[in-house]
Amino acid sequence: MSKNQEIAERVLSMVGGEENVNSVVHCATRLRFKLKDEEKAETDKLNQDPDVIQVVRSGGQYQVVIGSHVSDVYKELMAHSGLGEDSGEKEQGPKGNVFNQLIDIISSIFTPFLGAMAGAGVLKGFLSLALTLNWVAETDGIYVVLFSIADGIFTYLPILLAFTAAKKFNTNQFLAVCLAMALVHPTINGLGGETLSFLGIPVIIGQMGYVSSVIPIILAVYVQSYVEKFFKKIVPSFLQIIFVPLGVFLVMAPVTFIAIGPIGTVIGDFLGKGYNGIYGFSPLIAGAVMGGLWQVFVMFGMHWGFVPIMMLNLSPAGGGVDTLMPLLIPAVISQGGATLAVFFMTKDVKLKGLALSSTVTSLFGITEPAVYGVTLPLKKPFIAACVGGAIGSAFVGFSQVKNYSFGLATLFSLPNFIPKDTKSMAGVIAAIIGIVIAFVVAFVLTFILKFDDKTKSANETSSTNSLEIKNDNKKDKIVLTSPLTGTIVPLNKVEDQVFSSGALGKGIAVEPTVGELYAPADGEITTLFPTGHAVGITTADGAEVLMHIGMDTVEMDGDGFEILAKQGNKVKQGDLLIRFDIDKIKAAGHPIVTPIVVTNSGDFLDVLDMEQTDVLHGEDFLAIVR
Repeated sequence: MSKNQEIAERVLSMVGGEENVNSVVHCATRLRFKLKDEEKAETDKLNQDPDVIQVVRSGGQYQVVIGSHVSDVYKELMAHSGLGEDSGEKEQGPKGNVFNQLIDIISSIFTPFLGAMAGAGVLKGFLSLALTLNWVAETDGIYVVLFSIADGIFTYLPILLAFTAAKKFNTNQFLAVCLAMALVHPTINGLGGETLSFLGIPVIIGQMGYVSSVIPIILAVYVQSYVEKFFKKIVPSFLQIIFVPLGVFLVMAPVTFIAIGPIGTVIGDFLGKGYNGIYGFSPLIAGAVMGGLWQVFVMFGMHWGFVPIMMLNLSPAGGGVDTLMPLLIPAVISQGGATLAVFFMTKDVKLKGLALSSTVTSLFGITEPAVYGVTLPLKKPFIAACVGGAIGSAFVGFSQVKNYSFGLATLFSLPNFIPKDTKSMAGVIAAIIGIVIAFVVAFVLTFILKFDDKTKSANETSSTNSLEIKNDNKKDKIVLTSPLTGTIVPLNKVEDQVFSSGALGKGIAVEPTVGELYAPADGEITTLFPTGHAVGITTADGAEVLMHIGMDTVEMDGDGFEILAKQGNKVKQGDLLIRFDIDKIKAAGHPIVTPIVVTNSGDFLDVLDMEQTDVLHGEDFLAIVR
């Protein structure tokens, strides 16, 4: 029995055996199981297994990290079990408990067009500000044209939701869009509050119709996915192009208007009234809770559950007024206050630079660099930021600041707090005060709590070693050139604990700005996934280098990747290996940060980076000390 077969059999046994496996696939380093019951898996034993690097439970998957030879283990697993090569297709859709499934569905549906909604929301806010300051009038051409694009996405929101929901539920996107167009059709929405009769069955159209609605179309597309599968089974293949859409229309139109639409409206009203009831009980407490815990929600992906509530509040049925989003801005900005304090307190040059840049990005609503790069690793600054967010958001809640257009939690969303009828700036002023409170409290509290600045000595040593390596003319090192053009990201800041922990080896990561991956050294391509998302090279000097484009990009199944090399090819430093579409990867909801690790780091004295901030492909990048 081969070593890889032994590993495969042990892993299969410890995940609960074949009877506990719904599906299994693999990526560059790990076996990705979807288990029927994760509690049956012997996680502690797996983590102690000498051939298992780590176990990761994420996104409904039970991931067993094997290393760069995972494909060989996978082959043995398929060859000596009853799972079969099609095991990856046995089960579709989100897994895990009901809560995780809902979060997965919401994030998948809203993420693709969240940027468009945020941009439109900011534009609406600035148009409101322009009206308030009498820069334009509602009848001016510039206002009418810009308002049409700013408001259009919200008016016809069900159409966008239909498209992304259809992708999530694996049904025809264009049939789903047609269904959404029916919901927002002027004829239907002109009947708001009336009751129709469809073959004697009453059809109730809500007072506001379905313009800007959220839940009805998502439920409808979910049902459509089953209706479409039914018609594909009974209609001959040569007639499907006509009669499958016809069957879907004939079934889904009445079912949606008679049952799904009203049910969705009731669910939306329940969610909206539930949140508003809590807020109505005490806006101050609601603000303190949301402001203090928001970044925690973000870390665990729970923040997606609040997006539909904001959208429902802003819909005509919800009154077009939202109180939730104003509570979130102080929680975001407070992270910037904590990182600014770290900037002044730390003596570590690298951390100082990261803290300052994170302060700036947090003002624009981007907190990942601040949280994952500064406050959370240092712990106490994260606590200070949460406290600052709680106090600032409590003030915003107490002031009952209201939002009138969708936007992200950023300073640019402040104009959205101006009501169109009164043009009052009171909400904007109260929000600014709450933001300042959050920022200052986080800043001061970080100074009071302090933090362990022990990274100083380690980084100073690393910097000294890097300089020595740069200036050393002896042949005691292997120099890798950068395979990418982009911004350097320390490996421990990568949002994947297997890479960030160094379990796969030492190295560094790059946030690419150009979608091209080059060979970092002369050598042989020893690993090349058909999906194109990961490449492994063994250099002429024996270093095994793994380059993993983005996180969880194996799920894209090669979409957006163009492979320009073959496994087993001999390559020269600078040869172009892969082209990849950065925008498509981001649109699919995957981080684009790309780890480059030396998987056999243990065979060398050390792996040191060159202390860059930005890098061009072909520049000296990593030094492997022999």
